[in-house]
Amino acid sequence: MKTAVLCLAAAAMAVAADASAEPGDSLQTKPVKLDEVVVSAIRVGASTPVAYSNLSREELRSRNDGQGIPSLIATAPSVVMTSDAGTGVGYASFRIRGTDQDRINITVDGVPLNDAESQDVFWVNMPDFASSLSGLQIQRGVGTSTNGAAAFGATVALQTAPSASAPGFSYDLSAGSYGTLKHTFDGSTGLMDGHFAIDARYSDVRSDGYIDRAWARMQSYYGQASWYGTNTLLRFRAFGSSERTYQAWDGVPAAKLAAGDRTYNDCGEYTDDQGKTAFYPNQTDNYWQQHYHLLASQRFGRQWNANLTLHYTHGDGYYEEYKSGMAYADFNLPDYTAPDGSMQATTDLVRRKWLDNDFYGGIFSANYKGGSLALTFGGALNNYVGAHYGRLMWTKSGYDLPAPDYEYYRNTGRKLDGSVYAKANWRFLPHLSAYADLQYRGLRYSICGDDDVAGKGLDILRRWNFFNPKAGLDYTCGPHRAFASFGVAHREPNRDNFTDNGPDASPTDETLFDYEAGYSWQKDGLHLSLGLYYMDYRNQLVLTGKISQIGEQLTSNIPDSDREGLELGAAWRICRLLSWSGNLTLSRNRIRNFTEYVDDDDTGGQQAFFLGSTDIAFSPDLTGSSLFHFTWRDLSADFTSQYVARQYLDNTTSRARSLDPYFVNSLRLGYVFHPRFVREANLGLTVYNLFNEQYETNGWVYSYIQGGQRCQDGGYFTQAPIHFMFRLGFKI
Repeated sequence: MKTAVLCLAAAAMAVAADASAEPGDSLQTKPVKLDEVVVSAIRVGASTPVAYSNLSREELRSRNDGQGIPSLIATAPSVVMTSDAGTGVGYASFRIRGTDQDRINITVDGVPLNDAESQDVFWVNMPDFASSLSGLQIQRGVGTSTNGAAAFGATVALQTAPSASAPGFSYDLSAGSYGTLKHTFDGSTGLMDGHFAIDARYSDVRSDGYIDRAWARMQSYYGQASWYGTNTLLRFRAFGSSERTYQAWDGVPAAKLAAGDRTYNDCGEYTDDQGKTAFYPNQTDNYWQQHYHLLASQRFGRQWNANLTLHYTHGDGYYEEYKSGMAYADFNLPDYTAPDGSMQATTDLVRRKWLDNDFYGGIFSANYKGGSLALTFGGALNNYVGAHYGRLMWTKSGYDLPAPDYEYYRNTGRKLDGSVYAKANWRFLPHLSAYADLQYRGLRYSICGDDDVAGKGLDILRRWNFFNPKAGLDYTCGPHRAFASFGVAHREPNRDNFTDNGPDASPTDETLFDYEAGYSWQKDGLHLSLGLYYMDYRNQLVLTGKISQIGEQLTSNIPDSDREGLELGAAWRICRLLSWSGNLTLSRNRIRNFTEYVDDDDTGGQQAFFLGSTDIAFSPDLTGSSLFHFTWRDLSADFTSQYVARQYLDNTTSRARSLDPYFVNSLRLGYVFHPRFVREANLGLTVYNLFNEQYETNGWVYSYIQGGQRCQDGGYFTQAPIHFMFRLGFKI
């Protein structure tokens, strides 16, 4: 394992709350106890042999200045986040142990959040969702069985907040650098007549972004109506959003970054009639999404409870873009005959690519807890239908289109996903327990129609049947806890693995064998933890440089790759006023027997280079975070640090195609006071990137041979220098 500069970081692991509840709870505890029952099938507790971290409602809210979930969990163990606009607002994502977000299972109260086709989660469609959460749990590795997409590196389980027992209203305002502004209105009726409660939130988040024109305008809502009985919970929940963002998907061009321009955005760039560089003002992404959940939860005495959730999600939207020098043939149109009789094969144009999709189904679970045995049975049946189509809005030539908003392609993806699982945790000795978890998952996926490349028809039908077993042992005695586990996960190819690879594409599913072990010790204000993992992949899909028949980058199944690492965590209450927590991950992430394929412009073909063992892209061998927390009466202060080692942009382990390491610090100050006219008020100031680090968190690279020389092009996602956010909030 490579050595690197040691840097420790935030977020010590917390112990998950016991999901069981006793009949006859008071009205004050009833919402919390019943809501814990809802997620007890998905979240893990202290005796489950899994590497996990919890973030509480207070932690999420104290950090929430308008950024999305990726920014709020950035200092959790083995997490690296990135932001297209450079501020965490708008398009942002994260990786865990180097694993992409489309390989991470993400749920809201057990309902799948990953898009069925891309298997990704687009947090730009979930603005300020953290304001409606009671917490989240990150399970690293295979984790435990859950619903929806494959947990191929981690699981993130979001838990919404229970209804408040008392009525209340709160308002939160954040404002600061780069025109960033967030308004959050949140209210609850409290428990009316001891049983019924209504909760609602509305948020407006906007930012101009650090990157040129990378502005975002987002609104979201959240509402739920709940009925609590002594042992029964019925709830209808609705939440949704609208987002409009200027595209910043390409990063800062490598040549511009080398010249010192860290904010240049070439999205929408074109040359006008005077030969000057201009930018299309409506180079935007636009999307609307609504979620509906209907939940019933029932406790049967002290030992059994059951949950059923029916859900429906509708999303539709488009991105619009100006494209230069496009061929009419790519839009199923004949060449243009100009007024002078000449024929033109290309033109500048504006197009829109649409997605209109529906996702619906049900999840269920039954849980038993009695004495030394805990059992969970559950599963899900979900269906997805998504229409992809494109429209041509305008041509510079004035081409007489067959129809206004001419539709030049349309295809439909359909995915049926069903799974069942059974989990058992048995304490067979006073300090030793065994865990077993068996899951079956079956899928049917089809794509029919025409793709966005002229003449390319899609007729794809695939089926998969996966068996995912997991087992482990946990030893707990006094301040000591140790565990070891083994788990298997399978992941089906996503939409791009089929559509980008050409009509003869036959990607196969991927398999992960995950070995985990850990030890922790906690006593007298000090907590120490150590974890080891080995993640052995078979047929992992990666970019190799190969080009498909239609000229797209080709993802290929590689036989052998792995990740192995050491995760360290610590928390120390130094004194009554000051505490520290941190984590550190040392890892090695390798592809065995890797062959790179490089376009050769001189021959029109490709050259192959056998590189042997190489590093997996975007998998730093060291990450770490640190948090000092100071509190005195109503004043608090947090000093946060994060270090991320070198990340390679492709799988060649070339420093010329990599991101430099970075070390970033932030300072947060807060003060809570209690004036007469409100229950509570708070003021806050956060200074991000305190020491003005210049760094990039993501990028892409294209390598080719020209004139006998190796050349490359690329884009880099630069992050904002020192910037500020002010915060004001009150509760009544």
